Amino acid sequence: MQTPIYLDYNATTPVDPKVVETINVYLSNDFGNPSSSHVYGRQAAEAVTWARQQVAELIDARQDEIIFTGSASEANNMAIFGIAHALRYKGRHLITTAIEHPSILQPFVHLKKEGWDITVLPVDQYGRVKVNDVGKAIRRDTVLVSVMHANNEVGTIQPIEEISRLLRPLDIVFHVDAAQSVGKIPASVNTLGVDLLTIAGHKLYAPKGIGALYIKDGTPISPVLFGAAQEQGRRTGTENVAFIAGLGTAAHLVKHRLDIEEARLTYKRNKLHSLLDKEIKGLKLNGHPELRLPNTLNISFPDVSGQELLNQVSSSLAASMGSACHANSNSASSVLTTMNISYERQRGAVRLSVGHATTEEEIKWAAIILISGWRECQQNNRETLASLKMVQRGNI
Repeated sequence: MQTPIYLDYNATTPVDPKVVETINVYLSNDFGNPSSSHVYGRQAAEAVTWARQQVAELIDARQDEIIFTGSASEANNMAIFGIAHALRYKGRHLITTAIEHPSILQPFVHLKKEGWDITVLPVDQYGRVKVNDVGKAIRRDTVLVSVMHANNEVGTIQPIEEISRLLRPLDIVFHVDAAQSVGKIPASVNTLGVDLLTIAGHKLYAPKGIGALYIKDGTPISPVLFGAAQEQGRRTGTENVAFIAGLGTAAHLVKHRLDIEEARLTYKRNKLHSLLDKEIKGLKLNGHPELRLPNTLNISFPDVSGQELLNQVSSSLAASMGSACHANSNSASSVLTTMNISYERQRGAVRLSVGHATTEEEIKWAAIILISGWRECQQNNRETLASLKMVQRGNI
């Protein structure tokens, strides 16, 4: 069977071959513990230091402001619980949005049970939070605002710079989950004006199981793990040198191809949308038409369910209905629900996300496969409906 076309880069990216080469070096030859004083340890420590510099350069940060984690989810938890614990005597109010990743929303649920007051802001029909709503939610005891940079389902980019300008004079810590945006669009911590920023390795061609948290110098944050002094004492445990080095290489690669890659991803995404829209009457775009990730196309197919369509084309194409974290759930998308998308439109929603390796030929074939699959699903539904009517009439 031919390998299906992969259009689920928002779920995970393939590991870049150059990243694999880097990882193999530190799995086989330079395998030392970075805390060891001998030559093997020093080689490993140097690899971690160099990777930290590469990640810092990607987001315009300082090297000592990067903390490596086991995932973006861990980085998000570290940011939220770390700030809450550090500032619990200053205030007990936190702000986030309704479209955040579970690794943001669930820590807030936990903190609410501990007595924290949580404000969860709505978004507009494009999945974008209003800066005015953030301003109205701020109180004297607000200590943290957490807003994602770009949504993982519809790709909508949030007004991070505007929110930052609002928060800066108020001395409120600002955390941004940039797991989906780093490597696809510019994410300078200085331009964005953030105090904490989350990075996911497996969204930018590094392996799963590695992430990072940017912590602006001077930001008060308590550790959530305790043990030895690795990662400035903020994330204890022997460093995963191979994957850290791999993340460093991935950061270097995406930084140096970012400008041209953003344009290429936009072209591929728009080409796919155009081909589908030409043949499928009633196709609807979910998310902002312009202010969204260059690789993300969330669309609703009329008169079929998204899952039905994906099942129909599964031997030829791999995509998803939305977040991989909810892939096994039959419930409606919380993101689309928050955007006030109708149930019927939610039902037909499919997320198509292209990547660095996606070819124009694959885009053309993906459109053919999806159009054909949609028509087959429509035909199957019509036949099923006709059979039900015959049963009701007593003809079967």
